[in-house]
Amino acid sequence: MTLLCVPIMVESVDAALADARAARDAGADLVEFRIDQLFSGAAGKAGEEEERRVLRLVSTSPLPCIVTCRAMSEGGHYDGDDERRVSLLERLGTASGAGEHPPRYVDVEAATYARSANLRMKVDLAVKRETSLILSMHDFNGRPPDLLRRVAQMRAEATPAVLKIAYRARSLRDNLELFDLLAEAERPMIALAMGPFGLLSRVLAPKFRGFITFASLRPQAATAPGQPTVHELLDLYRFRAIGARTRVYGVIGYPVEHSISPAVHNAGFEAAGADAVYLPLPVPPEYEHFKATLGAMIDHPRLDFCGCSVTLPHKEHLVRFAREEAGAGAQPWEIDEATRASGAANTLVIGRDEPGRAERFGVLNTAAPAGAACLVEELGTLAGRRVGLLGAGGVARSIACGLLSAGAEVVVFNRTAGRAERLVQDLAGAAGAGGGTARITVGGAGAIGEAACHALVNCTPLGMRGGPAPKDSPLTIDQMARAAGGAVRPVIMDTVYNPLRTPLLEQAGSAGLKTIDGLAMFVRQAALQFEAWTGKAAPMSLFDRVAREAVSGEDGP
Repeated sequence: MTLLCVPIMVESVDAALADARAARDAGADLVEFRIDQLFSGAAGKAGEEEERRVLRLVSTSPLPCIVTCRAMSEGGHYDGDDERRVSLLERLGTASGAGEHPPRYVDVEAATYARSANLRMKVDLAVKRETSLILSMHDFNGRPPDLLRRVAQMRAEATPAVLKIAYRARSLRDNLELFDLLAEAERPMIALAMGPFGLLSRVLAPKFRGFITFASLRPQAATAPGQPTVHELLDLYRFRAIGARTRVYGVIGYPVEHSISPAVHNAGFEAAGADAVYLPLPVPPEYEHFKATLGAMIDHPRLDFCGCSVTLPHKEHLVRFAREEAGAGAQPWEIDEATRASGAANTLVIGRDEPGRAERFGVLNTAAPAGAACLVEELGTLAGRRVGLLGAGGVARSIACGLLSAGAEVVVFNRTAGRAERLVQDLAGAAGAGGGTARITVGGAGAIGEAACHALVNCTPLGMRGGPAPKDSPLTIDQMARAAGGAVRPVIMDTVYNPLRTPLLEQAGSAGLKTIDGLAMFVRQAALQFEAWTGKAAPMSLFDRVAREAVSGEDGP
């Protein structure tokens, strides 16, 4: 069982104990008291008072604890004498007076432990009774070039009960190396990656028999970059349910840390009783990063990576990767028609008959049928219906494919006519395949209000929180008024879902038009992904509720 530890940076004993009680109530197994701001190593009465405070902290802790006085050389605050620091740990380890209790563990850096025979002896004395030694190594800059040599030196030490390795990850692939180190461990080991690429190592620690993972009580209380909160670990990622056979999914993009997909899919896995977890998977924008990372995750023999969502800027990269792999002929790769027509995909499905080797691969564009389904629900049918797309980028391509397959007439409106014309040319074949009235044309950017469209769909980022123009709408007030007063009153659909009520939807509502918000399409495309991964019907109402709660939460204080 992997233990969940809450690290507490101690400035006040009473405040630290209050946080320890909160950690216990939140579900933590132990706490780490980081005393390097409380203990300075001072001599005389000041030093004695510091020691008494630390003893009171440890003796009254509501949970078993680790005591760490981290040196500045490894990311801590202690810059005093090593002899005084280690003497305090020795005193803690031999505590046996009235009301005194030793810590469960003391954490000492491997570099400190190896510095002198005297320091080593004092540390060994500190762990002769109820206290055990965690021998640790930290690098906040990146993977140490001599990592494997340093790990071998730590493994050669007899006294430590636990070995700890933590360094700042350069990419998701660094997590895989740490997983391999855990698999080879002959004694309890903590192996964690720090920074934005390191969440995988923290959440999946139970899958690879990591001894402890760390999570903060609140975001601002994190003691290492990339550290999740207890709430995120236990509630969002279902940490207690993760085991050796847990299948791994995620969303690949850049940036991706604010994606609501983990909340939606993890809730779905729980409802379906699936032994699976879904994580944000940041991959830098270049194709080389995407190819190397996705290939490594697919090939890792113990990760059980079974699929992912793919968002910007990697939707085209997934198609390129699939075609390259299919060309190599190693395993069968199936690419759906919407992906072939649009040149972009948002879903990878990996079939594994047994843990280990991947046997089958599917590449899907679930945005295409999801967008069409939203409009079918409102219009009844798309056959013979004219739908205007505002924008000519990747989102517009995907939705156009779905609309054409459903027999709609698609009109593309874009500020740059040339880009709209290229989209129309590229999808001419899909229009023919749709049969009947399905066709795609370029519309005049100034004639949206007179186009007599049954629906208008915003496929641009205008109005998106954090986007280039969060207060803008792809339609002017005048265009909206003319559309609202026309013979055909269009349904207005937005693909932007954050915020829920975009400037476009606010204007449309004021004009008395029916609207479809971006979460409707998000939920449908997520449901199709879930069904492709699990073979089970997605809990649509749950998906919708969780997605709306996640977006609404970002609107809060």
